[in-house]
Formats: sequence, structure tokens, C-alpha cells
Amino acid sequence: MMERTTRLFESWMSSALEHDWVWRILVAIAMAVVGLWLARWLARLLDRLMVRFAVEDIMRNFLRNLAYAIALVIVFIAALDFAGVPTTSLLAVVGAAGLAIGLALKDSLSNIASGVMLIALRPFRAGDSVQIAGLEGVVESVRIFQTRMHTSDNREIILPNSQITAAPIINFTGRGERRVDVTLPMAFGDDLAVVRASLLAIARANPRVHETPAPEVLVSALGEGTVSVQLRAWTGSREHAITQAELMEAVLADYTRRGTRAPLPRREVHVFHHGGPAEPGAATDEALKPVL
Repeated sequence: MMERTTRLFESWMSSALEHDWVWRILVAIAMAVVGLWLARWLARLLDRLMVRFAVEDIMRNFLRNLAYAIALVIVFIAALDFAGVPTTSLLAVVGAAGLAIGLALKDSLSNIASGVMLIALRPFRAGDSVQIAGLEGVVESVRIFQTRMHTSDNREIILPNSQITAAPIINFTGRGERRVDVTLPMAFGDDLAVVRASLLAIARANPRVHETPAPEVLVSALGEGTVSVQLRAWTGSREHAITQAELMEAVLADYTRRGTRAPLPRREVHVFHHGGPAEPGAATDEALKPVL
């Protein structure tokens, strides 16, 4: 029984191999298998080259996946063409189907286009602290469809890429340095020179504050009975929050040590006595004066 089955199989193979289309299909399958292996090898090679040249992770992943996808398309089109499949008409059908799918998924394609723009233009990178569409957080990853961030209290933010490219982007860490502003009130009678010297000493004593640009103290506003003074100091963009907190604590400790109190708003009050003779001990209109 086995011998008969073997003879039938050999006979079928011999007759099949006499046809040219069988060889074409076998070679096309071999081309697809080898091409798949080559596509993976080229993607890994490209990834190693980008690692050597310190290409950013987001850009590296995108280019590796894009190169792999393009290689697969080329391999399978070549295999189908060798097998005798009319690739011209096939590409026309695929193109028409792609157009229909594109119209149905225009929002998703918009996200893809925006993702490519974000990866190419790189307005921010993974680890940057940013504000996008009114939301603040640290960028975790930029993908083809969406960007992931997390807030300071560890909430996850997922933004469609099309919303990111359509909204203003504020990158807090992109320039390396960031200014810390600490605003505090003082009374009109306080000595500005003493306050300025005290605040500058506090800023220079903080190791996170940069020497250049040098810290400065400016009058930022004049209010009703108060003067607003602002301490400005520069620090690393990733240390902005902790530096601001340390400076505010140091200013509060200095105010407490010197016994300085925040100025309170003042009102001018006029008191008049109306009608009838004044009671004994009551103040007359002439005796009343503005009270601060």
C-alpha cells in the first residue's frame, strides 16, 4: 500500500513539474520566504545603525517599522509578479480599496499623518515636560496614532496625534534652562534695598540656582498699600519645581526670622455724627479726622 502511494505521488510530481506554472509558484514561495527573512534582517541592521548614531528611540522605532513594511510590500509584489499574477491590475484594485478605506478612516489617517509629523519635526521628546491642548504632563512615547503622557500625580494622558498638531505646544524642558519666579508683597515703608539683599542671598545660597544669568529682584507691581517684589532665578528645566519650592521655603523662613509681616490692605474711613446735639463724650464732625 505504501509503495503504491509513493509511486502515485512520484508520478503526480513528475507530471506537475513538467508544467512551467508549477515551477513559478514554487520559486515565488521561495522568494517570499527568503524575502521575509531579508526584510527582518534589514530592519535589524537599520536599527543597529541608528543606535550607533544615537537616533532617538521614537524615531528609530518608526523608521525600523516603516522600512520593514516597505520591504514586505516589495517582496510580495515581486513574488506575485514572478508567479504570473498580473500585479498591475492587482495594484489598481488595492489602490481603489485603499482609497475607499482612506475615506472611511480619514480621522485615523489624520492621526497617522500627525504622528509622522511629530516624529519627523520632534517638537518634544520622550521625558520632556510639556503642555498640550491645556494638559500638562511628561511625554512617555509618541506612536503613530497617539501620544502617551503622565501627570505629576501619575495619571495617564492619551492624546490623538491630530489634536496635538492642531494645538499650541509648550515644551518646559526643551531649552535646558527655566526661570523661577517667586513673588511676595512688601509694605510701602519697607526698605527695598534690605529686601533685595536678603532675597539675592537666599537665591545664591541655593545650589540649584545658576550663577549665569544672575538672580535679580525687581518691583513687579504697585498695589493698594503694597508693593509686589519678584525674585527671578534660573535653574535646570527639570529642577524647576523643586527649586521654586526650596526658594519659597527659604523666603518664608527669612520672613519669620526677621519678624516681617505681610502688609494688610488699608481703608480710609470717615465717621460723622448726624442729627441733634452730640451726646457727652461724642466726637463732633470737626473733631473726626481720616483714620488709616
